[in-house]
Amino acid sequence: MGSWRDSILSNFVPNISKLTLVADPDGLLTEEKLGVELRNRGFDLMEFTDPIEFRYAYESKYRAQWDQGLMTDLVVSLRVQDMSLEKLPYDLLLAGRQLSFNLGELFPHFSYPVMQKMGVHLMDDIYDAQQARKPERMGDNATIDFVLRNVFNVAPELIHSDTDLLKALLQLHYRNATLPDVLAIRLYDILAMKPLFKGWPLKEIIPHSEAFYAFLQERWNRFIVLMDASTQVRENISTVDLSYSGPEKLPFEHHDIRVYMDSLFLEGKLTPVLLQNAEITMELWMRNGIATTASDNRELRLSRLIESIEDAIPNPEARYIEWMAFASRWAEITALSFGGSSTKVNETFDRLSKTIQDCFATWLHRNYSGLINLPPTQPVMVHHVSRSMARELDRARKMALIVMDGLSMDQWVTVRQVVQERKTDLVMRESALFAWVPTLTSVSRQALFSGKIPMYYSNTINTTNAEEKHWKQFWEGQGVHKSDVVYQRGLGDGDVSAVLDELINPGKTRIAGLVVDKVDKIMHGMQLGSAGMHNQIRQWMDGGYLISLIHELMGLGFEVWLTSDHGNIEARGCGRPAEGVLAETRGERVRVYPSMEMQSSVASSYPFGHRWNTAGLPDQYYPFVLSSREAFSQEGSVVVAHGGISLEEVIVPLVHFRVKKQHE
Repeated sequence: MGSWRDSILSNFVPNISKLTLVADPDGLLTEEKLGVELRNRGFDLMEFTDPIEFRYAYESKYRAQWDQGLMTDLVVSLRVQDMSLEKLPYDLLLAGRQLSFNLGELFPHFSYPVMQKMGVHLMDDIYDAQQARKPERMGDNATIDFVLRNVFNVAPELIHSDTDLLKALLQLHYRNATLPDVLAIRLYDILAMKPLFKGWPLKEIIPHSEAFYAFLQERWNRFIVLMDASTQVRENISTVDLSYSGPEKLPFEHHDIRVYMDSLFLEGKLTPVLLQNAEITMELWMRNGIATTASDNRELRLSRLIESIEDAIPNPEARYIEWMAFASRWAEITALSFGGSSTKVNETFDRLSKTIQDCFATWLHRNYSGLINLPPTQPVMVHHVSRSMARELDRARKMALIVMDGLSMDQWVTVRQVVQERKTDLVMRESALFAWVPTLTSVSRQALFSGKIPMYYSNTINTTNAEEKHWKQFWEGQGVHKSDVVYQRGLGDGDVSAVLDELINPGKTRIAGLVVDKVDKIMHGMQLGSAGMHNQIRQWMDGGYLISLIHELMGLGFEVWLTSDHGNIEARGCGRPAEGVLAETRGERVRVYPSMEMQSSVASSYPFGHRWNTAGLPDQYYPFVLSSREAFSQEGSVVVAHGGISLEEVIVPLVHFRVKKQHE
């Protein structure tokens, strides 16, 4: 079976025209696999968004080469709804051939307005279903229903009971299958008409995984307490204890539901109920949902997680969302592994880690360039975050971005555990992002605050001192006056209220960018490896600084996002390159050189490293990065470092906070 990409790719043959202009209203050229294939054929992709940035890159990188008689294939795409390229500069229109692509041409049997709301990441599944089912021409609702049934395996007309509904929602959320809004609304409209589901909080738990899991958590807590014969108050438990409306009891014992519950606790999506002296006869499927002070099942859980993940490592053809989901699961394992384990479990973990790092490095080399131009609707890379926030500007009048410098996914697991243990009213919508490689603060954090790829801040790529300027310039471009935008770094200790009182004008400030560098400081002073990192991060979290910061920002009316610029990894020293002053940046996981020749010279001495020459980096910027658990430090030493391309360094958390409302 072919692909929807084939009809587009057939238009791109190298050396036909040095410049190709494409009207691409649906962002098809931003799709990761299509972008990678075009680059494999020798085509460079540029989006025409900011005219000044575009002109700088076009003149310096392409026009200069063409004037010297060199041939490059450049594709410039413009997302315009009227399919017109007339908004492009005249000199481009004169020099380039013109093409146009849209979803209506690729999916003629479906409603074009509905297809525009689906997201390019679903096009493979929809295309395969279209080829298999051969549908007649459909209207809006028929298109939506077709996608619900054939892509998400949800048939609303077959949902007749609490068990049916719970199973359908578990299928959706467990596989991280976020429904596009147009599908979620349709599913809600159908289910809300059924009297049986009148009390369910469908508006929340259909589209939002974090709300669904919070809903499940409350019901599981009640389920276990009611089963515990030693609990004297079980008869007095009422719906007052529940923040989410809906049935007090859910059919957890049903065989179609059990299979999910065990995995949800195992993977950290739900938290076990802590009971002392529990008098419950536990069945096997319930084991991971109950914790007692008498028995610690941490090592058993770790062993089972390792078993469950060995066959789940994404292959070289995987999509980025598969690696994001995998990174979350691996983070749970990594966080558990630092609590102390048997020699056998540690050996299995080390072997598995090596396999994962090798697979991820291979995938990253093939696919990383395809992530750069993805639309920021759902952020995929760190430079998408500010652009994604800007799309919410009309809805959320105040927004704050907290950047936890150096926080890895497994360390986020420790942070999240403390938030959950404090039983705060915070609801966390969790996802993940790709950092910029090399995973250095000056590279990736500038991308976060500027909303740009590194080639556009080449003059400041080795410093963080321009972040405030970048942050304010970005929001000025979105129509927010610079006096309404604040930035502060160096946070993590002290009086939260005093800092915010000085920084934020409650009646004026709309956008806040805050750098909490406590994790990075812990990392650079760490001598006890990753286990010590987790221990110190937990101690810092117990002090309450981060939770207070989030709550106080929300109290001031801010919508709060939290992310990281890069992660970190425990590595073992393999010696330092004897290179004198050749490297412009000398990190423990990366060296950066001003020429490809210098980069190649050190690469010959370190065969386990990688030359990183991907799109988006400035000229004369050639990183040599490490992927597994080695470091450019004294041989045999153990360090916690960043700069390389391990899974832990590259994929970082993105969390959207909100406050849980009573009877939501």
